[in-house]
Parts: sequence; structure tokens; C-alpha cells
Amino acid sequence: MSLPVSQQPPAQGARAGWRARRQRAAHTVRAYLGLTKTRIIEQLLVVTVPAMFLAERGVPSVWLIIATLVGGAMAAASAHALNCVVDADIDAVMKRTARRPLAKGQVPTRHALVFGLVLGALSSVWLGLTTNWLAAGLSVAAIAFYVLVYTLLLKRRTSQNIVWGGAAGCMPVVIGWAAVTGTVEWPALVMFAVIFFWTPPHFWALAMRYREDYANAGVPMLPVVAKPAQVTIRIVAYSWVMVAATLLLVAATSWIYATVAVLGGTWFVYQAHRLHQDTTAGREVSTMKLFHLSNGYLCVLFAAIAVDAAIGLPVLVS
Repeated sequence: MSLPVSQQPPAQGARAGWRARRQRAAHTVRAYLGLTKTRIIEQLLVVTVPAMFLAERGVPSVWLIIATLVGGAMAAASAHALNCVVDADIDAVMKRTARRPLAKGQVPTRHALVFGLVLGALSSVWLGLTTNWLAAGLSVAAIAFYVLVYTLLLKRRTSQNIVWGGAAGCMPVVIGWAAVTGTVEWPALVMFAVIFFWTPPHFWALAMRYREDYANAGVPMLPVVAKPAQVTIRIVAYSWVMVAATLLLVAATSWIYATVAVLGGTWFVYQAHRLHQDTTAGREVSTMKLFHLSNGYLCVLFAAIAVDAAIGLPVLVS
């Protein structure tokens, strides 16, 4: 049994005190990182780099990629931290989010607010100085849309919250394109559309799994206000539109991307139809299967964009 720090020999007490301070510092760092939702940031960055490759029609400079990713990560972290501030009350109610730092009282609300605002300002200045001010402006717009439109206006008021609010999650591809070219051209808008129509099937599959959580928190996600079969038929519809959007990008790519888009899209639509059929037949379903599949699908699709652009084969439609 160890003695309290005040009763230990000076050298031993100093070491114990240093360990305690180090543990507190590590705990604080983990809490602030928790505000940023790092797993979601990783997914956002996965789509940014392929968009940059396609904009370059090759491999952009390593420095430009790093600068864009750093700025994009700070912008996403800012939006997520501010989202945690606004949603602290419902995060504390939901089992899925009850371990978030503000829900557990690990970070003072005012500190989290300042943290989010500072990150947003830094991301804008960083992108403006290292890429261009169009990319910086788009990052500010993405933060504002996520916090003001999705979190404050839509999330607690309409079941269409994730449909329109998901537009903020589409912005990394546009920011990546703008960082390379200084413009926003049609392939960037197509990639935006792909992620826009991908988001509802992805998130509704998750929300079906955590329906009771959202209901208890008073958040009208579609699975809370609609029957399961109504949700899954919309998942099917959005999946078809998403795949159609992916095929529009064939005009800017080669057979490599086209092959992945057709095969991957066929598989995704099949899984969406299967989920709907099982749901309407009253069979036990795992909506998380489609949720995880959607993550893998998006990563593979955008990896194909990057590979296609890096290899530089002639586009199919010229």
C-alpha cells in the first residue's frame, strides 16, 4: 500500500506527482480529441485525396495534399466540437453517445465552445495561406452549414434532417478540388452528389439500429417516425440514385473507375433491396451490415478514383 504523495520521501513524492499530472494531461487530451469525432474525420479525409487526384489528373504535390488534409481535419474537428456543444443534452440521453466528453462532463461547455471556434478560425487561415482562399471559404461554409443548418435547425425538427444536413459531409471533395484548381468544376459537383445520396442509406441503417436511442432523445430521425419498411424502401431509392450519380463520373475517368463503379454499385443496390425484402417479410435483419458495407463501398469507390487519376488512362467519354 503506497503512502499519500504528501507523506512520501521527496524524490518519490515528486515522481508520483509528475505521474499524476501526466495522467491528468493525457485524460484532458483524450477528452478534447473525443470532441472532434476522429473516426468521422478519417472518413472525410479518405474522400478528399481522391478528389485532389482527379482534379490534378495525376498526383498533386505532397505538400498540397498535407496542407489540405491538415486544414480539412481542423475544419471537421471544429464542426464536430461545436456539434457536441449543441447536442450535449441529447448525447447524455443516448447510449451510443453517452460516453462523449461533454455528456460525461469531462470538458467544460465554454471550453469546448472556444475550442471549436478556434479550430474553425485556424482551419480557414491555414487553408487560405497554404492552398487558396476559395478552399478556405468553402471550409467555413461547411462548418457553418453543419452547425447552424443541420445541428441547430434540422436535427430536432424534421425527419429529413440527415438528407439536407448531410450536405456538409459532402464538402471535403469540393474543398479538395478547389485546393488543387482554385475553382469548382462539374466532377467535384458529381462527387458531392455521390456522397449526398450515399449519406441517407448509410445513416438510416445506423439509425434503425439505434431507433430507441433517438426516440428517447426526442430526435425525429426517419426510423423513429416511419415504419421499418418505409425506411428501407427509401434506402433502396437513394441507393439507386447514388449509383446513377457515380456513373456520371465515367465521363472524367477510364475503365478502371467505371468497372469499380458498376460492380460496387450493383452490389450495394442488391444489399439495399435484400434489406428491404427481409424487412417487409418480417425476417430478422441486421441493418448494421448495410451500414458497414456503405463505409467500405465509399472507400473503394474513391480509391478507384485516385488510382484511375494516378495512372492517367484516357477517359472513356471525350
